Amino acid sequence: MTQQVSAAQTQSADSSNPKALYGGKSSRRLTVRDIGLAKERGEKWPMLTAYDAMTASVFDEAGIPVMLVGDSAGNCHLGYETTVPVTLDQLTMLSAAVVRGTSRALIVGDLPFGSYQEGPTQALRSAMRMVKEAGVGAVKLEGGERSHAQIKLLVEAGIPVMAHIGLTPQSVNTQGYRVQGRGEEAAQQLLRDAKAVQDAGAFAVVLELVPAELAAEVTRVLHIPTVGIGAGPDTDAQVLVWTDALGLTGGKMPRFVKQYADLRSVMSDAAKAFAEDVVGGTFPLEEHSVH
Repeated sequence: MTQQVSAAQTQSADSSNPKALYGGKSSRRLTVRDIGLAKERGEKWPMLTAYDAMTASVFDEAGIPVMLVGDSAGNCHLGYETTVPVTLDQLTMLSAAVVRGTSRALIVGDLPFGSYQEGPTQALRSAMRMVKEAGVGAVKLEGGERSHAQIKLLVEAGIPVMAHIGLTPQSVNTQGYRVQGRGEEAAQQLLRDAKAVQDAGAFAVVLELVPAELAAEVTRVLHIPTVGIGAGPDTDAQVLVWTDALGLTGGKMPRFVKQYADLRSVMSDAAKAFAEDVVGGTFPLEEHSVH
């Protein structure tokens, strides 16, 4: 379903503030310092995934301040059922493309399953590849307390880290796809995870599929920004997988997804129109021919 958006709605509430993440102006790439300052200002900001240069360039021109080259590429671009099979080689290549397609956005590259679980040294090697070969400004990895040592070493080495707790898709084989943090014990564990990644030096943390009230509490407790996906309205930022948000993904969407366009129908209609022109002999015409 295509949403009608007024001109006023496209303007950031902070559009008059050149320091704003969305709607602001910058002749350089945004950095994790800019993200931290936004938290101090109480500014909310959007994040979208991106996996190729062309799509990323559109989002960059639209003013999206942070893009995640997520291992969700496995589901929505590479044809995998889960994110688990995605490799570091694949995400390094995709991240490099997104960096090349952008000039302002902070690009965060995901560390895929198997690229950091062995420990801090493996995590550092993987993150260095993403920074040196792809040119990302930060990396993301899953896990709270269990990933404290990995995050700490990366930050000490000068690599900014976005953490990811709550539902962690790389743990689908043990977690499944269900809300995390329900019940007193689970909620306390999620709070411990949030404090652990902050203590390790993460500059932000993704909260996925977490009860809204708990996500709000985590956001109040932490001094680093929280990025929600299925975590209610009170996090500092919101992220969606772009193929979900723009209606390219087929099938039933999770409850937390809002579709802002119906690209699947647009692309299907265009493909059918092209095919019918070819079959009917109305493409190419004289103006489409070279002499």
